[in-house]
Amino acid sequence: MKLTIAVICAGLFFLNSQAQLVNIESKRMQTDSTRFVLKSDLLFNYTDNNGEYVMQIGSNLATQYKSKDFQKNYFMILNYNLIRTNEMDFQNSWFFHTRYNQKLSPIWSLEAFIQNQNNTQLTITQRNLIGTGVRLKLISKATTSIYFGNSYMYEAEEIDATDQQFYNHRNSSYLSINQSVQKINLDIIATLYFQPLYTDIANHRILGQLKTEIPLTDVISLSALYNYSRTSFSSDLQDDEASNLSIGVTLNI
Repeated sequence: MKLTIAVICAGLFFLNSQAQLVNIESKRMQTDSTRFVLKSDLLFNYTDNNGEYVMQIGSNLATQYKSKDFQKNYFMILNYNLIRTNEMDFQNSWFFHTRYNQKLSPIWSLEAFIQNQNNTQLTITQRNLIGTGVRLKLISKATTSIYFGNSYMYEAEEIDATDQQFYNHRNSSYLSINQSVQKINLDIIATLYFQPLYTDIANHRILGQLKTEIPLTDVISLSALYNYSRTSFSSDLQDDEASNLSIGVTLNI
């Protein structure tokens, strides 16, 4: 029991969702005048009580580079998370995402992306996808911006337990609201994703996320992130449902 509680408490420090559906909007840098941005955080923790240990590793890296004319945007995310005990891996996952954005007008952009992720604790243990779509800026004000995106994705998924593989054509839509509270220098990002199969809308993924960030110094920010995700397979496979609250610090360069 003590070991289980320790593992759950340790998990609260992670800054990203561990579901197969990952919110790229919360990691995207909404900067119109900065060509290069780098955000990174690293966590290592090891606890041993009478031979029962908990080892935790968490690393996140997000970087963005824009062309000289600010019309092209290159974006990449890397992270790895591990929580290991004597008896099992409570969590063992990695995630890689790279994205290219081409601005067509002040409100329209084209996007293309590649993604690889692995999580040994979920039904779908490995997911690879490639996609392309559009991004629309609905509202752009000093303190408020709202974006809508829609993409086509081709995905390949694996279930290690049954050695099954799935190849699907999926749609991805999202609505993202970014709000800045200037009096206290607080940034809020709320996002809702919906990803159904083109041939079976009952087979879908939903992610709702709320992220807040407030700077402590010029390079260090305090972050809080809440996720709710649900994957419905519309088959004999067990649906995945998860929620988590993460609190930690972020390094901004």
